[in-house]
Amino acid sequence: MDYLNIQKHALSSYFERVASDERLFPTHISLFVALFYYSNGECPGTPFQVSRPKLMWFSRIKAISTYHRNIKDLVNYGYIQYTPSWHPQKGTQIRLIFETRENP
Repeated sequence: MDYLNIQKHALSSYFERVASDERLFPTHISLFVALFYYSNGECPGTPFQVSRPKLMWFSRIKAISTYHRNIKDLVNYGYIQYTPSWHPQKGTQIRLIFETRENP
């Protein structure tokens, strides 16, 4: 069986950044995990579409206001790009934003 080694994955520094950011609460982190789950694992920086109900269900966020506040925070803190969709069959477009770190 082929397991994902998260420490060697492209998102490992992203997870470390999330874990060390004191502005984030458990709801932010659970929403981020939901975003990661629904993203394209092969190309984590590419845009993907997902619906609000799926993200809320996966992250266990019950209130729409909490969901929107957390999405807004993740955008403002530079973790995601968010393009809402008001079409019932089209999901919201999201892209995970990775910091580029240059070696000294």
